Amino acid sequence: MKLLLDANLSWRLVKKLQNQYPETIHVNQTGLQSPADDNDIWEFAKRLNFVILTFDEDYLNLSLRFGHPPKVVLLKSFHQTSQTVIDLLTSYPKEIEDFYESIDDGLLQIVSS
Repeated sequence: MKLLLDANLSWRLVKKLQNQYPETIHVNQTGLQSPADDNDIWEFAKRLNFVILTFDEDYLNLSLRFGHPPKVVLLKSFHQTSQTVIDLLTSYPKEIEDFYESIDDGLLQIVSS
């Protein structure tokens, strides 16, 4: 699974997620202008078959408006820390894999308890 970490996530997560998600990159590694526009990130992910990982609900709106691809994993948590991201992604590996394999689903919301 190719994950594209949105700008609201730390670039340091790329290395921390490599074991479980080896094709992970951060938006700052895309060559897009910084700060990258959400629409530009959307088009980049669509063109190169990335799943966007984000805390940004703007991608919910893009997903509802345009459908998929790209797919979006929207993280919802009061604590938007790197450790929260790691915890959420490692807590739901089957759900994330099922989502990735689904041809019908374009948005997965993972909510921290």
